[in-house]
Amino acid sequence: MNEENPFDTDNPDSYIAAAFETDDPSSIARALGEVARTRNMSKLAKDVGMNRSALYRALSGEGNPEFATILKVVKALGLKLTPVPAAH
Repeated sequence: MNEENPFDTDNPDSYIAAAFETDDPSSIARALGEVARTRNMSKLAKDVGMNRSALYRALSGEGNPEFATILKVVKALGLKLTPVPAAH
């Protein structure tokens, strides 16, 4: 996301959804990372099957995580990706 739309700790699901709306992979990874850091990152890394430092890098917004990693993180955060038709 950006500095004008800071992470709302009271509504992390909406924050992640807004990041996906940007269609920007680094914004999505960064939003997932910000939400993940508010939870137990060590447990999340274990659930995802990565070491903690690799997960931090992948979700920094500077990394380029594989789609499989994004899916695992989304699931570990208790969310799921659901395709919906794009508005034209």
